[in-house]
Amino acid sequence: MRIAILSRAPGSYATQRLVKAATDRNHDARVLDTLRFGIDLASDEPELQYRGRPLSDFDAIIPRIGASITYFGTAVVRQFEQMDVYTPNTASAIGASRDKLRAFQILSRYDIGIPKSTFVRDRKDVPEAIRRVGGAPVVIKLIEGTQGIGVMLAPDAKIAEAIVETLHSAEQNVLLQQFIAESKGRDVRAFVIGDQVVAAMRRTAKGDEFRSNLHRGGSIERVQLDAASERIAVRAAQILGLRVAGVDLLESNDGPLIIEVNSSPGLQGIEAATGLDVAGAIVDFIGNQVGFPALDVRQKLGMAAGYGVADIVVGEGSDLVGQTVGDSSLRDLDVTVLMVQQGSLVVPNPRRDRILEAHDRLTCFGRLESMRDLIPQRRRRRAAIGDLPGEPLPGQ
Repeated sequence: MRIAILSRAPGSYATQRLVKAATDRNHDARVLDTLRFGIDLASDEPELQYRGRPLSDFDAIIPRIGASITYFGTAVVRQFEQMDVYTPNTASAIGASRDKLRAFQILSRYDIGIPKSTFVRDRKDVPEAIRRVGGAPVVIKLIEGTQGIGVMLAPDAKIAEAIVETLHSAEQNVLLQQFIAESKGRDVRAFVIGDQVVAAMRRTAKGDEFRSNLHRGGSIERVQLDAASERIAVRAAQILGLRVAGVDLLESNDGPLIIEVNSSPGLQGIEAATGLDVAGAIVDFIGNQVGFPALDVRQKLGMAAGYGVADIVVGEGSDLVGQTVGDSSLRDLDVTVLMVQQGSLVVPNPRRDRILEAHDRLTCFGRLESMRDLIPQRRRRRAAIGDLPGEPLPGQ
């Protein structure tokens, strides 16, 4: 197998470990500088140039895209995807995880623990936003930042308002987030590969520092996660579309809370804390997945005129409750069930004898007209915009 490791730091620990893990398994691994690619859009087929020459064939890539080159780096990964080269983390998944606001917007749709978070842009909205996340002390985060950079703790509301105002004046977008005091400067990094946590460590902040990142001087130790923490870590990575991810969790009184999902997690800390060959696990996973290039199911299936993919929630009074997948009316409607989600349980390609229950979420492919009546109406918000206090709408 030929593997391209996209990295601007060939001498870094993570890059060197991935090269060694690949060569130890008799794979051909090459480190390619992400910024030396040229994306060729003029050819009949998707192509890439590297250092001004046509790129040779690769079976898979391992993207190590730094925050400073996210836009160009994801464009390169996207081109590899167009060329049917396997990547464990797609361009869209990297982009979603890199933007903290976008990541939390996606995660908030699911029954998954995250700290109270809010995003506002007008200074007049900041005091109320602080109250919504539980008041001071409050965590202030730059939307894009790594290794604890751009993460601040404001001890009171006035200081928080001043910090946010200063950052806004510098054209920086910030996220306000609940401070979890009981975590006591500790968090957990769960390293997710595929559908399992392969390693985990606890990071503890140094002294009065509340950020536990290793780059901030924090200490690390191996930890065995409970089933709930493992499940939430894997689910967060899967929701964002990442097959290799570092998922950071806070241990709160309400259970584990996701604070970040990293698409290019470091290897030095996790391997030092656990003694495990995490780099080798990444390479082994890729070797098992190479024959299955990334596929946007909704885009592909939506190309059939009149057909598409939809999520259908089984209501309590639905005729589907108590029916099996095979005996239900769905097949007669030209609708195929691709996946059933019952609470935290996900059942792909369900058997015909699978009994459907109220509140099941069915991911289906079929005739759009047939599925239209099965999709529940959108939940109405508590108030319409015109009912809210404030300035009148245009024309009023």
